[in-house]
Amino acid sequence: QVQLVESGGGSIQTGGSLTLSCAASGYTANLAWFRQAPGKAREGVAAIDSRSRTNYVWTVKGRFTINRDNAKNTLYLHMTNLKPEDTGMYYCAADPEDLPILPGLLGGLREHEYTYWGQGTQVTVSS
Repeated sequence: QVQLVESGGGSIQTGGSLTLSCAASGYTANLAWFRQAPGKAREGVAAIDSRSRTNYVWTVKGRFTINRDNAKNTLYLHMTNLKPEDTGMYYCAADPEDLPILPGLLGGLREHEYTYWGQGTQVTVSS
């Protein structure tokens, strides 16, 4: 059992930057960030595998960066040029299965690929 604790959310104006962190109680191969806006389904935002290959949903490409610090069992999401449509609850997800995450399509960005989930941290972007 791996426990995930997110932090770093907050309220920010359009164009601002935030960095989210996710502290894991142990190492897992694949990690991802998901988000859920009010009234919408949860969507995959960014994913990273054990070799630090990454994939992003097209709406955040060029603005968000996912990275991991395996020594600290911590996952990060660096968000820049934030927009109101980035508002939502951001969740960290993890899975022990070491599957390659390939850029494009939805690789690593689907909920069923992950076993462990955090409680979420709220990000609110105002215009």
